Amino acid sequence: MDGLTVRAALIAALAIVALLLTGWRKPARAESRSLRGPTRREAGGIVVEHYDTLPYRRPGPIRRLLALVASGGIGVLIGVLSAIILSFTIAFAVIWLTNLLQR
Repeated sequence: MDGLTVRAALIAALAIVALLLTGWRKPARAESRSLRGPTRREAGGIVVEHYDTLPYRRPGPIRRLLALVASGGIGVLIGVLSAIILSFTIAFAVIWLTNLLQR
C-alpha cells in the first residue's frame, strides 16, 4: 500500500509539472499587437438624452418587517419541503434494502 501511495503522489506531481510546462510554451505564430481604442476619431457622435429620476428612498420599517417575515416564511417552507423529500427518499431506500435482504 505504501508503494502505491508513493507512485500515485509521483504521478500527480508529474501531471502538475506537465500542466505548468504547457502553460509556459510560446505561441505557434506571433500575433501583432492590437491597438487599444478606436483607430480614428469619428466626426459625429451619438446623441444621448438625460432624464432626471427620483432620488432613492429607503423602505419604511413596516415594509422591512414584512420582507423579514416573508423571507423567514419562505425559509421555513423550503426547510419543511426538503425534510419531507429527504425523509421519503430515506424511507424508500430502507424499504428497498430490506426487500433485498429478504430475497
